[in-house]
Amino acid sequence: MRFLKRFYLGLIFLFLYAPILILMVFSFNDSKSRGNWGGFTLRWYAELFRDREIMSALYYTIVIAILSALIATAIGMVAALGIHNMNRFGKGLVINITYLPMLNPDIVTGISLMILFVFVNMERGFISLLIAHITFNIPYVIFSIMPKLKQMNQHLYEAALDLGATPFYAFRKVILPEIMPGVITGLIFAFTLSIDDFVISYFTTGAGVSNLSIVIHSMARRGINPTINALSTLMFITVLLLLIIVNKRTANNSGKENVI
Repeated sequence: MRFLKRFYLGLIFLFLYAPILILMVFSFNDSKSRGNWGGFTLRWYAELFRDREIMSALYYTIVIAILSALIATAIGMVAALGIHNMNRFGKGLVINITYLPMLNPDIVTGISLMILFVFVNMERGFISLLIAHITFNIPYVIFSIMPKLKQMNQHLYEAALDLGATPFYAFRKVILPEIMPGVITGLIFAFTLSIDDFVISYFTTGAGVSNLSIVIHSMARRGINPTINALSTLMFITVLLLLIIVNKRTANNSGKENVI
């Protein structure tokens, strides 16, 4: 029985990760053919970093990911504090509304934001893409911070105020250290989601501004270029490392709480 369970689990992982593994292997293939192995090479990685279109997309991807993650984290942290201090009915209502962007299909969110930008006569480009990424990142930040607020001792903040601390000083010295693991987790999640997004970016960007997902989609339509394999490999490794960091932080925080 144990063997069957492990075999079944192995088949699931093979089904999920075999295509990615093949892509990573062929990123080192010296031949442009996807069916023949021409020897080991790093030239596709070299060509990748010489490609101006990809480098431009990489620049916009990283800049937008960093800015949207930072801004969404700041907004999400304030929103989480506000939701936490609401009454039971208001908290439940706002939490359910906050869930909607996460459950909503990306194509609906992308088209909605595109219509909004057209309605307010905003030219689509860097700013519209940044606003879109901030928008869909905020709920993930909120739900990363909310559990930490529930675990926090509410009397610590009140005690700090009673001892003469200003509200901002009490927040900085009492609340922020308590929720910092959730803030960092939300920041990393927002950064990862921004790098990975395609559908919403496709509908909210403009001419001259593209992220890596859009460039990969455009290149794939013209035919599979081996540089796509190299680029996809680097993106997968980057996202994987970020997810490992998030999971490790979550596991460490859970272990500390269990010890306490």
